[in-house]
Amino acid sequence: MGPLEGVKIVDLSVMISGPLAGMMLADQGADVVKVESPGLGDIMRFLGTSKGGMTGIFANNNRGKRSIVVDMKQAEGVEVVRKLMSDADVVIQNFRPGAMERLGLGYEDVKAFNEDVIYVSISGFGPDGPYSHRRVYDNVIQAASGLASVQTDPATGVPSLFRTLICDKVTSYTAAQAITAALFARATGKAKGQHIVLAMLDAAVSFMWPDSAMDAALLDDDANRTPTIGSNYAVTTLNDGHVAVSAVTDSEFKGLFAAYGRPDLGDDPRFSNAVARMQNLADLVPLMREFAERTSVDDFMAGAETHDVPAARVNSLDELPHDPQVVHNEIFVERQHPLAGTIREPRPAPRFSETPASVSAPAPRFGEHSDEIATALGFDAAALRAAGVIH
Repeated sequence: MGPLEGVKIVDLSVMISGPLAGMMLADQGADVVKVESPGLGDIMRFLGTSKGGMTGIFANNNRGKRSIVVDMKQAEGVEVVRKLMSDADVVIQNFRPGAMERLGLGYEDVKAFNEDVIYVSISGFGPDGPYSHRRVYDNVIQAASGLASVQTDPATGVPSLFRTLICDKVTSYTAAQAITAALFARATGKAKGQHIVLAMLDAAVSFMWPDSAMDAALLDDDANRTPTIGSNYAVTTLNDGHVAVSAVTDSEFKGLFAAYGRPDLGDDPRFSNAVARMQNLADLVPLMREFAERTSVDDFMAGAETHDVPAARVNSLDELPHDPQVVHNEIFVERQHPLAGTIREPRPAPRFSETPASVSAPAPRFGEHSDEIATALGFDAAALRAAGVIH
């Protein structure tokens, strides 16, 4: 059994900021019921590459869940969701602030009939404040949180965006951790249920700050200021590809020179220690560029391995599943999805020794479990379907 076996979660969220959290908890054994509205439902069902009506992005964020489609514009539909929530351990929703309250399904409403519920409200900027009404997507929060600014190109001064939905995903990871903390608090008697309010902005700033603000965190004028670690990050271009390499200590620089076939430069007084290297950057940088231009990725990686230099080749998404360490770690699982055919997915990253997580059931079809769930709640599923309450 997974560590969350027996935990019931009602997931009303869409896109990624909530659904990925629910999926991670499903992989850890929770029973997660995904509630969608008639029509489009979760827009991720229609975005990007698809087969058989199943998109890759929906499959990547919703495996392990059961799907019920409920028309909450009808009073009976709201009653179905209320019944579903009545014995839920966790409710996750990421509608705009006020939307659930207007349905009579806000935290205080649900708490009135399920005092033990852990209710998670995710929004872009938070439930109140000057930006709370704004519609957001991941890129908007990248800009607002400062993440885009730390990606500024030093040559042009133009900020840029991460080409991955980093704010959505870090919000999901934050939500999943908060949920398990709240479950622990409830289990140990520190609380019954509680309301977890999570803004994407808050999660993104908390994620970015520890290293990107290593300078900005110290406010006194007499602080000894240096560039952040990440500001020095750059890919090294070799003659047939790219690598990432970090040489920080004197021994690592010696190894780097050796990996390029010039071990003698490790003892060159211009480059033998950090102070000397900083004073002689005008000599060091052109040398490194010259070495890189005549070195292949395979040769460099072999040298880096031999001389203990922190380095990795830049893997493409096509190459990644075949990387020897990725293969050894068994990160990816390939299996047949009933709609999408052969699908490749990463297993849950944490490996539990006693309560293992697993790659849970494939992402569900739209309303795949509507009748099953409604019947288990005591409703007449056929009558609800005939009335257009469930789909």
